Amino acid sequence: MPAGDPADPAGPAAQAGPAPTTALRPSGLVDLRAAGCRAPAVLSYPAGSVVVVSGLPGSGKSTLMRRWSAAAPAVDPRAAHERWQARMPDRLPYAVYRPCARLDHFLRIRAAVRGGEPVLVHDCGSRPWMRRWLAREAGRRGHELHLVLLDVGTAQALEGQRVRGRRVSRRAFTRHAHGLGRLLRGLDGAVEPGGGGGPVPPDVAEAASLVLLGTTTREHVSGLEFRPAR
Repeated sequence: MPAGDPADPAGPAAQAGPAPTTALRPSGLVDLRAAGCRAPAVLSYPAGSVVVVSGLPGSGKSTLMRRWSAAAPAVDPRAAHERWQARMPDRLPYAVYRPCARLDHFLRIRAAVRGGEPVLVHDCGSRPWMRRWLAREAGRRGHELHLVLLDVGTAQALEGQRVRGRRVSRRAFTRHAHGLGRLLRGLDGAVEPGGGGGPVPPDVAEAASLVLLGTTTREHVSGLEFRPAR
């Protein structure tokens, strides 16, 4: 994504920092949030993995998934929203058909995961049941669940919403912030900035790895790869 892209809430400043390393095979907890951290250019996952990209609304999940979508199909709730919006009269509020759009999104996730191929899933990260379900579905096919969490802070996420011209309600944002906050607090004492961190914490025990990215380091990871099956 070029610097200054309007879809990038971080802007050119986020491009500064150490040159990224080549590739990383995430395992356990990997904390790459620090601005001075040497983030990898590529995250490398086993064949068939389900990779969930989480973070607050406006944190850059959709932008990151578009950048990574050459490696695997991406299932984004925005696509379901737009499909249903196109079917409905302009005067009809989204709240009326939101349940249909959410069901559509869930069914597309299920179909993608059950297909056995690698897939990227956009999720707020505040719903443990979703992670556990994805892990079970992937595990039945001999595959793993991996998490990538964008921790950019509330102010940056709100600015990201302003830049993209799409805002979630205050109530929805607060709900996501509380859920994600619980998850991040559960990591306290488990992370060692600079890439260390040991095993995945109990709160996300269903995942084979959890990669934490910050405002700067999210710009350094330019792609994903899925290694061939053995």
